[in-house]
Amino acid sequence: MNLEDISAVKSILSQPQKIVIIPHKNPDGDAMGACLGLWGFLKSIGQTVHVIAPNDYPKFLKWMPGNESVVNFEWDNGEAQKLLDEASVIFTLDFNDFSRTGQMESVLKEKQADFIMIDHHQQPSDYAKVTYSDVNMSSTCEMVYNFIDLLGETDRITAAIATNLYTGIMTDTGSFKYRSTSSKTHRVVADLIDRGADNMEIHRQVFDTNSPSRLHLLGVALSNMVILPEYKTAYITLSQEELDANDFKKGDTEGFVNYGLTLEGIIFALIFIENKDEGIIKISLRSIGEFSVNEFARKHFSGGGHDNAAGGKSELSMEETLKRFNEILTTYKSQLNP
Repeated sequence: MNLEDISAVKSILSQPQKIVIIPHKNPDGDAMGACLGLWGFLKSIGQTVHVIAPNDYPKFLKWMPGNESVVNFEWDNGEAQKLLDEASVIFTLDFNDFSRTGQMESVLKEKQADFIMIDHHQQPSDYAKVTYSDVNMSSTCEMVYNFIDLLGETDRITAAIATNLYTGIMTDTGSFKYRSTSSKTHRVVADLIDRGADNMEIHRQVFDTNSPSRLHLLGVALSNMVILPEYKTAYITLSQEELDANDFKKGDTEGFVNYGLTLEGIIFALIFIENKDEGIIKISLRSIGEFSVNEFARKHFSGGGHDNAAGGKSELSMEETLKRFNEILTTYKSQLNP
């Protein structure tokens, strides 16, 4: 943020406000960590603030401090609509276009509140009064830490706030292994630990609480993996039938796509997951090095994200989606074999 933005935010927050904080649809650890971290900070300065999630999110995030206060737009629509109608300020975190909020998109477009965006994805829209966008940042949680710091309020970061922000940084950096993890990221994380974030317990809560059905589903996913060495690519498929047979719960496939990148010589990995309720094939894409999955997802699968981590979707059947993907892949052979 520049000095003008910081001044604008300070002016807004100098007065009592009714504030709503919103993550993207299907929020992940970074989205929920950022929202709950900011929620804790804004409460500490006397603001009236609520987090509204567009829909449900994984069980492995529901231990986070403040989770019990989150309003689910799908399940508690009346309460969510009331809070949005009353809001004078709306923070949008970890997304930069209303379309990323699913059913909330049309509602948000009608609101006259002051919007403040905090996000690290590429090509932000221009709906916000204040836009804090930095595509080089590791995570939105790191940006929320910086946001609090720029306001001169880091002393307000409690153990609960630190826990939420640490969770988001950890999950969005792949436990600090992605290229976006900078030396500054580590300094931020060190400060969060000093302020009370229990790094070992956070890791246990997020990564070490598997159910038998999730591990069985992982086995199915790995058995379905297709390896295309000539394109340095590997992809996984999961049908709705396979999900149902293994008692799929939201979040169970988190991280599955990364297994492809553990193979020697593979730099492009994907997972295709059928969702019959929404009538789509959900696609997660990951890469190593210079190959931009953000550009690939934007161009071919109505998605986007970061250079090395992105998402997309297809409204074709699984068979047709894979046929189209394999046809598209042939045009990228030179990029994947530089």
